[in-house]
Amino acid sequence: MTPGIRLLLTTFADEAAAATVVRLLLDEHLIACGTLIPGARSIYRWKGAIEESSEVQVILKTSGEEASRCMARLAELHPYEVPEIIELEPTSISVPYATWIRESLS
Repeated sequence: MTPGIRLLLTTFADEAAAATVVRLLLDEHLIACGTLIPGARSIYRWKGAIEESSEVQVILKTSGEEASRCMARLAELHPYEVPEIIELEPTSISVPYATWIRESLS
């Protein structure tokens, strides 16, 4: 059972930019937590060419109620022209963790 928790995935070019945005989203109570995973390597097609970049993968934890607002705010804050912003709905999550997320957002 999923108690209305969402995970948002995004990437940033560096940890400093990622941390800045995560802290703003925390201050605005749009997320309960942001996990920064450095060392990601993205290979992608951009404007007709194949590109390769080192990135920081970020996982944001929020509620179903806040997910769309968080995605919109992330798009405003994000430095990329076309940022990766993906919403995932977990099929199950521990009740204590889900409770902590909800409490952190209030």
